[in-house]
Amino acid sequence: MTQKEELFSHQDTLAKLHDNLTLSDKLGVLHQIIRQDFPFIDRISISLLDEKTNVLKTYTQSTIGSNPLTTYEVPLSEAPSLVEIIEHRCPRLVQDLAIFAKGEHEHTKSLAAKGYMASYTMPLYQSGTFLGFLFFNSNQTHSFVPELLRQIDIYGHLIALMVISELTAARALLSAVRVARNMTHYRDMETGAHIDRTAHYARLIALEIADHHHLTDEKIEHIFMFSPLHDIGKIGIPDSILRKPGKLTEEETKVMMTHPEKGGEIINAILKDFGLGTFGHVDILRNIAVYHHEAIDGSGYPKGLKGDEIPIEARISSVADIFDALTSQRTYKAPWSNEEAFAKLGQLADTKLDRNCVNAILRNTNKILEIQKLFRD
Repeated sequence: MTQKEELFSHQDTLAKLHDNLTLSDKLGVLHQIIRQDFPFIDRISISLLDEKTNVLKTYTQSTIGSNPLTTYEVPLSEAPSLVEIIEHRCPRLVQDLAIFAKGEHEHTKSLAAKGYMASYTMPLYQSGTFLGFLFFNSNQTHSFVPELLRQIDIYGHLIALMVISELTAARALLSAVRVARNMTHYRDMETGAHIDRTAHYARLIALEIADHHHLTDEKIEHIFMFSPLHDIGKIGIPDSILRKPGKLTEEETKVMMTHPEKGGEIINAILKDFGLGTFGHVDILRNIAVYHHEAIDGSGYPKGLKGDEIPIEARISSVADIFDALTSQRTYKAPWSNEEAFAKLGQLADTKLDRNCVNAILRNTNKILEIQKLFRD
């Protein structure tokens, strides 16, 4: 070995974390490395708290085997053992999950059904604000011996920093888009309740069709965050057209139909200015903004895409937005009843809208009512 070769002989085991990978992929890389020292760690997962609904939802995970706990959510009130972790503001070690064997809460039953025998749970905080939980699970009891926890803590905080970095990038992007929107005439077009409803309708749809479309928790979360920003391109449409009370002329309609592509341009400009071009899920936001007016039969715009050519996130966002528009008060119309809106979605399925996305709404009428009750105008 030459002197130069010797200088560069060590290989950084974490070097792949510098690559342009999704958070799930980075977690998978870390899990492989962690298992070299701690082969009993069969699952690493992160769940986030939705502070507006107080619901804990799976976000990303790496699991040994083919039976991961995904696309799962539970009200925090139904997971009292996790509430205790928040109250104590420190990790919890359970060497034998059999102590919860008689637990009746859904969260406890779900973990038991997956066969996990021991767990180490770390609460995640950012500047003192609780974000969610990081779980290390093992299929063996008494595997997290105390002398190993200090090393596991180091990996835990590294994972926490990765999660916080990812969420910070997403929220910076969201904030930039919202500021751009709120500084224009578009700021009065949507209520906060509309934004929240649209986001939760989109999440409901995404969860319902996740298996069919192979949607990960990470992608579902970003669809949830980005769906309400589908019309960002309207900030580039003149007031005289955007706020016109009567029917648009043919020329005005052509201008209005440019807003999806304007949305893509605005997002690209913000990404460049904020240095977020490598953010792992930016294509979800871009696809929602650009393709939410495409139609299943190819009659939509701006590209005239058909069926599966339309990104699934755009198909989801379209159904969520149309349903909320139908059931909301507008200056030009009274709100439709849910039943009327359900019927209209059924009529549009297979022509304008994706039938799987429509059926996801129709199968969850009770959850729709819960969202509407929680986020009223």
